[in-house]
Amino acid sequence: MKPTGRSKRSGFPVLTVFLTAGLTLLTAGGVAYFSGYLTLPGSMEETTKSATSGAHSEKPMKGEPSSGKKGRKILYRRAPMNPKEVYDKPGKSAMGMDLVPVYADQVSGGPTIRINPVIQQDMGIRTSPVLKGPLIHTIRTYGHITADETRTTRVNLKTSGWVEKLDVDFTGKFVEKGDPLLEIYSPELVAAQEEYLVARRTLGSNTGKMSDNLLRAALRRFTYFDVAESEIRGIAAAGKVKKALKIRSPFTGYVIKKHVEEGDYIPKGDEIFQISDLSHVWVDAHIYEYELPWIHQGQEAVMTLSYLPGKTFTGRVTFVYPYLQPKTRDVVIRLEFKNPHLELKPDMYADVEIDAVAKKPGLYIPSEAVIRSGTRNLVFVVRGPGEFSPRDVILGPSLDGGNVEIKAGLIKGETVVTSGQFLLDSESNLKEAVQKMLEPEVEMKPQGEVTEE
Repeated sequence: MKPTGRSKRSGFPVLTVFLTAGLTLLTAGGVAYFSGYLTLPGSMEETTKSATSGAHSEKPMKGEPSSGKKGRKILYRRAPMNPKEVYDKPGKSAMGMDLVPVYADQVSGGPTIRINPVIQQDMGIRTSPVLKGPLIHTIRTYGHITADETRTTRVNLKTSGWVEKLDVDFTGKFVEKGDPLLEIYSPELVAAQEEYLVARRTLGSNTGKMSDNLLRAALRRFTYFDVAESEIRGIAAAGKVKKALKIRSPFTGYVIKKHVEEGDYIPKGDEIFQISDLSHVWVDAHIYEYELPWIHQGQEAVMTLSYLPGKTFTGRVTFVYPYLQPKTRDVVIRLEFKNPHLELKPDMYADVEIDAVAKKPGLYIPSEAVIRSGTRNLVFVVRGPGEFSPRDVILGPSLDGGNVEIKAGLIKGETVVTSGQFLLDSESNLKEAVQKMLEPEVEMKPQGEVTEE
């Protein structure tokens, strides 16, 4: 009989099944290779040992290195080629391969990533040890120059009057202590002069105690009005009342503020001049809150100005303000600098550097080793040749040399990954996600606790 059309096509489903199975095996092998479950052909012996370790018993096979630990608890067993295929007892996988045990210490703190040495080299993975030593942090910030408040005085009048003559007629003028500032006509000062002259004439004709008391009272009144002694001696020498008296500077420095013009009427109590000694100046520098522990009084600071490139000024931290600035949310620290040549002028902006060293040494690693996600800080720790494990750390401030302080999470002598850790993080997240998906589905019901003897 002639074969029917049905019998002619009977071979194609079988061929399709074989082709599908072959493609599945090739795909699974590729995924396993790049996930670290397979090694290169040159290291097939290591692959065989890794795939067959712990298949039917918890004792290491002949020729397999022992873990050196007893009583390691096995969480479950998985297929070497498919991490989703898990079992609660020893046996074979669906592909006929020995199951691989997964221990509790292998998944604590995150899944362990195993990378073939050749792949590790291709990924450009570099490492660095965790070091302990002095923590050096250079604070770089800005500041603005201000006058030293302890070397500044405000001049005001204790009597009302009119300015007849203005001796200091512009801001910035330098005055010595005792130099005339202005001449003022005041009815109160005229009355004080007349009282003083009457007391002197009375004392001249009568040497009694009452006359002496009147003269002292008149002199005291002049003193309360801040009339200089030279002006009082001039009144006594002339023997007559002066219309306008000179008000002299009580301080040596530069006039940084002037609030009076010739001919003005000045009510008593109003400020007319502000004089400051600029041979020493303050610099208000702004720092962040987290930098406060690095600052202390007496600390050296270096300042540079844009209009004097290459020149540095050295000063000291003299005060830390006990509150934050409400708008900028930073802390102001006061620096003091000598200014003999008046190169530092108030209201100038300056660049400030403060070299700070922590009181105690601490741990630090390269800053590039940390993966910052916003909610956690992660590093990858080298657990062995080709083995890496993620670990959460608590960071301190950034340090000089591209390092960062480690508050917790690492110990001295451990090694962290500084380059290529983002590829490890991607692999770690994939394995962790697979593990989380598998844990609820697998119901562990062994006959008894399985431990490695």
